[in-house]
Amino acid sequence: MRATSLEQIDELIEQLERAADQLRSGELSMDAAAAMVEECATLATRASTELELKARAEVAPPVPGQDSLL
Repeated sequence: MRATSLEQIDELIEQLERAADQLRSGELSMDAAAAMVEECATLATRASTELELKARAEVAPPVPGQDSLL
């Protein structure tokens, strides 16, 4: 079963927060920190995609009789 969009966003936020904590700790090597930053960018992109999908799903349908613009 696929998690809801909000559950996925919450999980991505938790992952980003854990990554930020690791980066702030100063315990990562430079290479590990660089990899973590890249992972954060990937997570942020996924969160953005989920938010975009959620926003589009919540858009009200056009009023009957109104044509959508191109």
